[in-house]
Amino acid sequence: MEVKRFGVSLENELLVELDRLVGKKQFPNRSQAIRYLIKKFSVEDEWEEDKNVAGAIVLVYDHHKRELQTKSTDIQHNYHDLILSVQHVHLDHHNCLETIAVKGKASKLKSLADKLIAIKGVKHGELVMTSQM
Repeated sequence: MEVKRFGVSLENELLVELDRLVGKKQFPNRSQAIRYLIKKFSVEDEWEEDKNVAGAIVLVYDHHKRELQTKSTDIQHNYHDLILSVQHVHLDHHNCLETIAVKGKASKLKSLADKLIAIKGVKHGELVMTSQM
């Protein structure tokens, strides 16, 4: 991949923010931080444009909650074309972590995640999406 060099002019306050980002994210330099910001913006555009994206739905739930596993499985079967894999981990006697790898239209992934996160007994859930590059 060819790299192009160019100059950037920023107000002092923005430069301070860029340097703060470099430190916070531990980027090796400002260029890497700028690459990160451009890619982040580009990926978010893909979500908004309802393009095909990949991602993961992460759920933490109480496995003792009645019917939770059945409801989750039913929902996942309704979206089987989006689900690549599911990993289930026992965190302790009561809590489980489930990671669901997904790929498809951003709006469909959001819909699937919203349905799973809304199940009674889910303590926390989040959808992370990225472009398919």
